[in-house]
Amino acid sequence: MSGINFGKRGWPSARMDGAEQEKYERIRQSSSGSIQQWAIEESAGKNSGPVTAEDRATTNRRTTGKSGSKFRRYLRGGLRTGLGIALVVGLYFSPALFERWVLPPVLPYLPGSNVPPRGFEAAAAPLGVPPAVSPSLEYRLQPSPDSFQPFVAYDPCRPVHYVVRPDNMPAGADRLVQEAVAEVSAATGLQFVYDGITTEGPSEQREKYQPDLYGKRWAPVLIAWSTPEESPGLAGNIVGLGGSAYAHAPGHPYIYVAGQVNLDAPALAPLMGQWEGPDHVKATIMHELGHVLGLDHTDDPGQLMYGEGNGVTELADGDRAGLALLGTGECVPQL
Repeated sequence: MSGINFGKRGWPSARMDGAEQEKYERIRQSSSGSIQQWAIEESAGKNSGPVTAEDRATTNRRTTGKSGSKFRRYLRGGLRTGLGIALVVGLYFSPALFERWVLPPVLPYLPGSNVPPRGFEAAAAPLGVPPAVSPSLEYRLQPSPDSFQPFVAYDPCRPVHYVVRPDNMPAGADRLVQEAVAEVSAATGLQFVYDGITTEGPSEQREKYQPDLYGKRWAPVLIAWSTPEESPGLAGNIVGLGGSAYAHAPGHPYIYVAGQVNLDAPALAPLMGQWEGPDHVKATIMHELGHVLGLDHTDDPGQLMYGEGNGVTELADGDRAGLALLGTGECVPQL
């Protein structure tokens, strides 16, 4: 593995450009859930409940002899008109308020939405817990988009789904993928679920939400065996790339929702027939999964997350300490 480098700071698509970040900050890609008709009717006075004799007498006095039902019809119409005017005025003077609090719950149900309905598979508590590990500072985390949030992680209250694009995959490498996933899962406490193979190829502009391919949920982590021709980021001595994209709900932390691992099949395939070669291939997969979960490169050559080939094939103390921390992220069912 001498001279072989891992992709710097993970997968390029783990970062959004300025325009896209502004777009997602604006819509917040937040909680979903429809505005119920009964709530609208109640606010307009349609669900006022049973009318008592005292209420009926008061109504008749206010209408100077006219029926209470006509007065209530007039009142309902007035409220509807008033609410409509208030909505228009609110949108005119406070578009940011509308985009922040009114649009996000409705957005997932609009045609062509780029966010899924909220809370898919969200449990009330984390599905697992990270193990106790030796204290270590020999790890580095991916930068957080929020200066008040120390790190970004996957939601521990729901499983992390993953798929494999098997094109170009060396013989026997499917077992190495499963073993690598199992090790990072145990190191974080996050529960991974294998959803099978996919035809989706790697992309620097991968969409986080692909309902036509994966249903109405965030896209699973994609593990793809690729080539430098298909993925220019694998050119030179780079044998792998990895990272995740995040989403955010107002008032809640950023979380990772979809990631990908891109592996240089032509460079890794020859190792499969060498002594301890499969261990190095597996280490490459674990290294990129570390980027997917939120680890950055470390300066310590004794760690698996070191940025260049160093012969390390197992998770070291710093790697395990960082992964254990990333397994303690917050649950955000609003996404």
